[in-house]
Amino acid sequence: MDVTERFLQGFPKEFLTSRPIIRFRFPHENFPLSPFFRWPLYLLALLAGAVLAGVALLGIIIVLAYPQLPSLEVLTDYQPKIPLRVYTADGYLIGEFGEERRALVRIDEVPDVMKHAILAAEDERFYVHGGVDTLGVLRAAYSNFVGGGKRQGASTITMQVARNFFLSREKTLTRKLYEALLAFKIEHSLSKDEILQLYINQIYLGQRAYGFSSAAQIYYGKALKDLSLAEAAMLAGLPKAPSSFNPVVNPKRAKLRQLYVLRRMLSLKYISNSAYSEAENAVLTVKRDYNDFGVHAEFVAEMARQIAYEQFQDGIYDHGLKIITTITKAEQEAAYNSLRKALFDYDRRHGYRGAEGYIDPQAIQSEQDDALEEALATHEDSDDLRAAIVLDARPDAVRAYLRGGETIQINGDGLKFASRMLDDKAPPNKRIRRGAIIRVNKNNKQQWQISQMPEAEGAFVAASPIDGSIRALVGGFDFNRNKFNHVTQAWRQPGSSFKPFIYSAALEKGYNPSSILADAPIVISAEETGSRAWEPKNYDGKYDGPMSLRTALAKSKNMVSIHLLRSIGPQYAQDYITRFGFDADKHPPYLTMALGSGGVTSWQQLTAYATFANGGYRITPFIVRQILDNKGKVLAETKPAIAGDESLRVIDARNAYLMDSMLHDVVRRGTATKALSLKRSDLAGKTGTTNDYVDAWFCGYQPTVVGIAWIGFDQPKKLGSGETGGTAALPIWIGYMEKALQGVPESFLDLPEGLTTITPASPDGKAGAREYIYAEDLPETSDTMVHDKEAPETETSLLPSLFPGVTAPTQEKQQPPAPVQDARPKPVQAPAAKSQGATP
Repeated sequence: MDVTERFLQGFPKEFLTSRPIIRFRFPHENFPLSPFFRWPLYLLALLAGAVLAGVALLGIIIVLAYPQLPSLEVLTDYQPKIPLRVYTADGYLIGEFGEERRALVRIDEVPDVMKHAILAAEDERFYVHGGVDTLGVLRAAYSNFVGGGKRQGASTITMQVARNFFLSREKTLTRKLYEALLAFKIEHSLSKDEILQLYINQIYLGQRAYGFSSAAQIYYGKALKDLSLAEAAMLAGLPKAPSSFNPVVNPKRAKLRQLYVLRRMLSLKYISNSAYSEAENAVLTVKRDYNDFGVHAEFVAEMARQIAYEQFQDGIYDHGLKIITTITKAEQEAAYNSLRKALFDYDRRHGYRGAEGYIDPQAIQSEQDDALEEALATHEDSDDLRAAIVLDARPDAVRAYLRGGETIQINGDGLKFASRMLDDKAPPNKRIRRGAIIRVNKNNKQQWQISQMPEAEGAFVAASPIDGSIRALVGGFDFNRNKFNHVTQAWRQPGSSFKPFIYSAALEKGYNPSSILADAPIVISAEETGSRAWEPKNYDGKYDGPMSLRTALAKSKNMVSIHLLRSIGPQYAQDYITRFGFDADKHPPYLTMALGSGGVTSWQQLTAYATFANGGYRITPFIVRQILDNKGKVLAETKPAIAGDESLRVIDARNAYLMDSMLHDVVRRGTATKALSLKRSDLAGKTGTTNDYVDAWFCGYQPTVVGIAWIGFDQPKKLGSGETGGTAALPIWIGYMEKALQGVPESFLDLPEGLTTITPASPDGKAGAREYIYAEDLPETSDTMVHDKEAPETETSLLPSLFPGVTAPTQEKQQPPAPVQDARPKPVQAPAAKSQGATP
């Protein structure tokens, strides 16, 4: 039976008889195949069958799996986690708080250089393929086969979007299949630009940066639109492995990846040869601290965060809220730089303390050794104050390694500060030698010099005396080193900077600037001090005899202040100072109060001195102007009380005017004459130095701005002989005011009603300069006072005095106190009825 008969055997006979018979004959019946050719045909048939079966199976899986894919609503209604952001009043970002650092941008806001770098690095055929790049898959498969293992991936940008939004990063066939299916679905639902926009905003790029806009700020402190070609190429290389190619953690590997991206851009004709060469050789400055936003206002940002948290709790960190503060970039930077300079200057006046630490010199195999980077990991840079490891040290030159691989040479003037620690006789645990960890920065000539991290701390705060808006605030030398806010949290003795409030109290008791008191030694009994006998002294140990209050305040005479407080009564003074915002329980009613032995914060000093600057009104400092939601809607807004509202008056306008006049003399001829370097006549203030030089202050103002400067140690100890408020703290204030008062015309308080002029006699009997006093306190003509002709007649007493030869008043002046009870800070209110949410 032949093949045809065997084939037809299974058909019905009726079919065979009604149809013509076709006979089949196979070639091997005439030309039989050898096994050598037969088996490959069998294998080919088997492979074809397997492929067909696989295709069929894949089709079944697609049919079953595709309907089960997640909804793309999360993509079409993209609502990412946006951190809380804090801004200056003039729009500069100063802080971000949230799990993910992200800044949304539209695709038309992304510069072409960034788009091209991303496409060159990740998916050159993005605008051609349908979600899965078949050519890319084949190319990757070939590369992996030739390379003997997995060398290349084939994920498109669309597939990465699918993975980032919906899938885990596990490397399984199932996950890859779902990734491809989702890519097809995404391509079917969104345009190419929409997909690329999602990718640009969602991808993780290291340093807690999500999206390229956030990465531009975190790595380079720039907006996305301002990136150079070299910077864009560096960022475009990050998605592949953000930890491995991170320019902060692995600068060498990051550079290699950047060069790869640049070569791809060149081959795809996105850039020219000259642009490639320029970018290849560009030196990039990468921010090492992702909290560095280009404006040093970390303490301000933290204060704003706390205010927002009190109102909105944890929801503030992922809903894109914006906080607008009251500070400006220029003034904040002036305050920051001035405070750091003053602390550096103070530190240099007291000598070099020695190396910060050491590493084993044997561990340094080469000048580009990874061990050097590891050693510096525990010594963070502080802005321009860099940690360095000494590679070679001689008395005339030091070579050192900086984080990131830079090697620097220090010589000449750069060694002077630390010269004694370069000597062989220096203590072994302090000497600068190979392996020593030191600090370096650049001087005014941009030359490297050896420096050190200051041990002393400082604080500065400035505000408008009109509405209390904070214009600048620096809570310490370095927020990353010490987050304790010395402006709001540090309770320190005010020293002589507290004297103006004792003098102000005395004016309400009948004294005036021309009142004569003796600058003479005094011994206070234990009954008066509340503890033990006290024998105070002047700062310089000198006593000048009888003098006016104006002169005593200008020269900061301790004895006069004590006599004055003794006269008016410590209990009265304790109650009076609460008008300025001080806490009575922090200032026990003893005579030591005259020398500022109580406790104050810089924030309280700001409120108090603003009262003199604005004519007698108590304002409430505030630092948050508005809180906005992610669409710009105002959730809360500060409505400050404005000086001039009589309900805020806490001292007589005449009192404020006379105190302002005396505080001007502190600058003109007293302990703060250094401020005359600003070449203005409208500056007023008071230095403060506590016992044993523990705290140094300068509190001063111009009618448009009040500034408070302080220097001391966190654990109170002596700053050093001669480290007075005028030496240590006043330079901070001057450095800030130099910027804040640029272009501001001179101005002074208006003369209030109720003052009259006299020409008092000086202690030596000669006629002095014209002086103002309260009209009701106008004395009768005597040996010590001379009426001006225009002065009105009055029957009031002479000024009080503790000393023989000066007529005492016949009765105490009775004058109602300023309306302290009406001076209440106004709460923050929502700006309109439509606005929802709490207020800061």
